[in-house]
Amino acid sequence: MYLRIIAASAAFIGLAGAASAADLVSEPPAAPVAQAAPVFTWNGFYVGLQGGGAWGNGDFSGIGDASLNGGLINGFTGYNWQLDNNIVLGVEGDVSYNWNEETVGVNEYKFDTTGSVRARVGYALDHALFYGAAGWTGARGHVNTPVGNDDATFSGWTVGAGLDYAFTDNVFGRVEYRYNDYGSKDLLGVDTDFNQNVVTVGVGFKF
Repeated sequence: MYLRIIAASAAFIGLAGAASAADLVSEPPAAPVAQAAPVFTWNGFYVGLQGGGAWGNGDFSGIGDASLNGGLINGFTGYNWQLDNNIVLGVEGDVSYNWNEETVGVNEYKFDTTGSVRARVGYALDHALFYGAAGWTGARGHVNTPVGNDDATFSGWTVGAGLDYAFTDNVFGRVEYRYNDYGSKDLLGVDTDFNQNVVTVGVGFKF
């Protein structure tokens, strides 16, 4: 009987030792794989709102010229394509309302609604996008005189540059300079030429 107890004890000790040895040679659990941080991109649609100041110059043939300066508010929307490198191509449209008017002689002139469609080319440094833009622009001009009123739609070109900076994946800020040449139109028999320098700051949302 004692021999059977000793044999059973020896078998138990042998099994425990084998299990311990197996634990010693088992492989450690694999280390967790680090997830790469998502890369920011400027691709996609965006909308925004900006405001600032406009310094305009009107040339009124036979009457003289005048500065038409004031504030403006602008809404914009567009689409960006970021290439495999840092180059960003885009197209953008916008509409502005300008607060400016000036009296020249006995005539009161103002240019209130303006808009543009522009192509953009930019260089992205992570969350910062430096860009240039150029395209078509138009403006609605008005004249009020003692003998009558008139208005016309002006059409010309625009060129400018700016910086978009993404604060988050969806929200970005903007600062921009633009030169607008609206060409010339006849307002109540007066050949009128209008151009404008604009500086704006704003905020946009990228989808």
